[in-house]
Amino acid sequence: MNAAIQSEGVPSARAQARYRPGFLLAALLCLPALVPLLVILSALVPLLVILSALVPLLVILSALVTPEVEVWSHLSRHVLPHVLVNTAALLAGVAILAGVLGTTLAWLTALCDFPGRRWLEWALVLPLAIPAYVLAFVAIGFLDYAGPLQSWLRATFGSSYWVPAIRSRGGVILILSLALYPYVYLLARSAFLTQGRHVLEAAQILGYGRMRAAWRVALPMARPWIAAGLALVCMETLADFGAVSIFNYDTFTTAIYRAWFGMFSVHAALELGAILLLFVLGALMLDRRSRGGMRFASARDLGQTSRRLKLSGATGWVAAVYASLVTALAFALPVLQLLWWTLKRAASDLDSRYWGFVANTVMLAASAAVVIVGASLALAYLLRRPHGRALDALVRLATLGYAVPGTVLAVGIIVPLVSLNNLLQKGLHAWLGPDSPSILLQGTLLGVLLAYMARFLAVGFNPVESGLQRITQSLDEAGIGMGVTGHALVRRVHMPLLRTSLLSAAILVFVDVMKEMPITLITRPFGWDTLAVRIFEMTAIGEWERAALPAVAIVLVGLIPAAMLTRGGGHVA
Repeated sequence: MNAAIQSEGVPSARAQARYRPGFLLAALLCLPALVPLLVILSALVPLLVILSALVPLLVILSALVTPEVEVWSHLSRHVLPHVLVNTAALLAGVAILAGVLGTTLAWLTALCDFPGRRWLEWALVLPLAIPAYVLAFVAIGFLDYAGPLQSWLRATFGSSYWVPAIRSRGGVILILSLALYPYVYLLARSAFLTQGRHVLEAAQILGYGRMRAAWRVALPMARPWIAAGLALVCMETLADFGAVSIFNYDTFTTAIYRAWFGMFSVHAALELGAILLLFVLGALMLDRRSRGGMRFASARDLGQTSRRLKLSGATGWVAAVYASLVTALAFALPVLQLLWWTLKRAASDLDSRYWGFVANTVMLAASAAVVIVGASLALAYLLRRPHGRALDALVRLATLGYAVPGTVLAVGIIVPLVSLNNLLQKGLHAWLGPDSPSILLQGTLLGVLLAYMARFLAVGFNPVESGLQRITQSLDEAGIGMGVTGHALVRRVHMPLLRTSLLSAAILVFVDVMKEMPITLITRPFGWDTLAVRIFEMTAIGEWERAALPAVAIVLVGLIPAAMLTRGGGHVA
């Protein structure tokens, strides 16, 4: 009977072949009418990109305009006091420790010479390859009461009570500082290199000693760069979800996640996200204010001809030990621990599921890279044409998403998708009746890619815009003079010159998406697990060793942008 139904309802292959020429003829006849429509829609692509990046922010901020009294009452009594204190203490601690580490290490490697400086100046960038949540579970697995260090101490000395508890506020501050200090280090080092030694020599001629000249002259001149690095550290600390959840340390990001998945309260998640967004906007204002005081100058000649301050004897070795200790704690020891755990568990854990995790991760990261780099290219060409200030402001607003925590953006994407899904479902029901098909927009890859677009548009846009700015109008005019115009000018002149910028943008987006955790957790389709999701699941149940295998893959891929930054820093130096 099924065969009969199939034969009546579905055309046979012979019938489909008979209909195919008619379909092709109809498509050809419709093509002239469709081309203008596609051209018009392609012109709307930049507008759609800007809207997709702005909608989550507008949805989150709307919670401040239409607050619910009951939700605010619950949050103000049971959630906000605890979360505010924890977040403020974490922010202050990480800013101070990361600022001290980044600034002192930048000063040592830029202006001084000591044993091992040449390899330490690039090794200090390597912690950027390790996500903070990976560093967090490695630290807990190694330093916790049941970890190998304290177990060895108890077996050797009979007690380990004097070891500070890693599961504490101080532990979270230490781990996030070790993960984030490279932001301050890179910017401060660039500032110290730009100053050159002549500034210090001029201060010494005026009667300052070496250390006093560094304190009174070099440090104040580098203050805008240090403030910019601290603003990045503050934004990353506010956005962190993985590390604080591993430490069970309650902040705004974990509170939003629990409000969404624990309380199933959209309003509570939106209102917490709105408060967190205000903190982020404050950090952005600090960053913009610090950059407003910067004065850029080409000091390459000064940096090349200057002599570094020679730290000899014990002073030099103290500097070498200090920089080596930070590198060991932030990169070398965690990587060695990950490799050891991977070797122990790879034989039992490496099965067909992992190839699925890898395939899902690569597919999501590659899709996001293609979509975001394409959108960035459209926006960059839009800004290249004559435009007003309004368009420039819209594009800048659309790239603010990188500073917004992933949990906030995920909630801001899911809420309008659910509303759109309900609206379409009602329309289908009214049109087709009770037998209308069910749709589920919020549980699809579309929602994931939209959230990635809102979060990482700046990562793809900045390299593409910089590359396009290097293609001057005179180069276009030369191409036009040789008869190359329109799309041929873009294909034959622009694309070869933009190849490096497009590749850099794609790599940066790919790596960031691969490491991203909260957006993938909240917006992914059911059962669609990635390497980051696997780490979250294993660390949530305390299986540190089983989380090492996916973490090693993420760290290896994360070394690519770290190597790019190191290579760039070498050119700057």
